[in-house]
Amino acid sequence: MTACMAKAFTKAWGALCGASGGTPTLVIPPGRAFSLKPVKFEGPCKSNSIHIQVAGNIVAPSTVAAWGGCGIPFWLCFSNVDGLVLDGSGHIDGRGSQWWNHGQQCKAPEKALLFDNNNNLSLRGLNVVDSPRSHVNLNDCNGVSISGLKITAPGNSPNTDGINVSGSSHVSIVQSTIGTGDDCIAIKGGCSNINITGISCGPGHGISIGSLGENGATEQVEEVHVRNCNFTGTEHGARIKTVPGGSGYVRRITFEQISLNAAGSPIIIDQHYCDGKEEGCPDQPKAVAVSDVTFTGVRGTSSDEQVITLDCAAIGCNDIRMVQVAITSSVAGKRGTSFCSHAHGTSFSTVPAVPCLSGRALATKFSTD
Repeated sequence: MTACMAKAFTKAWGALCGASGGTPTLVIPPGRAFSLKPVKFEGPCKSNSIHIQVAGNIVAPSTVAAWGGCGIPFWLCFSNVDGLVLDGSGHIDGRGSQWWNHGQQCKAPEKALLFDNNNNLSLRGLNVVDSPRSHVNLNDCNGVSISGLKITAPGNSPNTDGINVSGSSHVSIVQSTIGTGDDCIAIKGGCSNINITGISCGPGHGISIGSLGENGATEQVEEVHVRNCNFTGTEHGARIKTVPGGSGYVRRITFEQISLNAAGSPIIIDQHYCDGKEEGCPDQPKAVAVSDVTFTGVRGTSSDEQVITLDCAAIGCNDIRMVQVAITSSVAGKRGTSFCSHAHGTSFSTVPAVPCLSGRALATKFSTD
């Protein structure tokens, strides 16, 4: 049975946020489904810690009309709430299928779960499914722990990022399973000290930094470390994407011990990204600077022939390192190739070979049996 409980939840939140001392707790009971229209849970709260346990299911409105219109920015938003713990084995269901075929006629809600300006946030064990667009979103958060999440949507569902992080720092995302129609995890501008470990990604577009620099924006990302992750049947793998004409930097990035199983385009630095247009965008006088990027222990198979792409802007990508990379084709008889332009750095024990990392800036393409 589904009950429409927006007013009840708002009232319960008021009592929870207004309670002082200890850790006030709200339990979503098991065995029931609660339908919520878009709602914002606003802080600050009196207590330093707030606990919401999701044992039952929370579901979005069942029709587009019930959402209350087109272009809604979020479904469930927690804003200015410090010390929030959101956990449990229940489901948070965005009922996104009703939106995926609307195209531009009625823009889908941008974010299912939005955490805005929350410090010391913890998300554990939740099942987040079928968001109209992006599933879990962190904006201007500091000190975030995410673990044991399962985020799922069909591989052909549009713009359904699993976890989208922007303007946030000291974020840990570990031991989670993500399969959607877009990036499993996307790191946007203003992020630093992001640690991603033990993610099973697929379907989806891999783990991406960017895109950055759109519409001439100045954006920075640094200290992002991705470890012990696997990509299965993804469209991309480890990816950095910037738009010509932007400025700022991406630096001190590592991808370590990455397993590939028929993953498309496993390693990409794309500085000509153009909103997904296959032909890309031409160079402009300005570009986001990409430097100090290391790929270590990236191994497995790719469904694409070109498995390493370093398509840098004319200013060059600097201090790019590849160590013990071994990528072969998942298609019998196919050879893996690399492409690079304006990339500088070093390569050790890498298949296919990437000779451009000896320091030459001219565009080159290489293949390996």
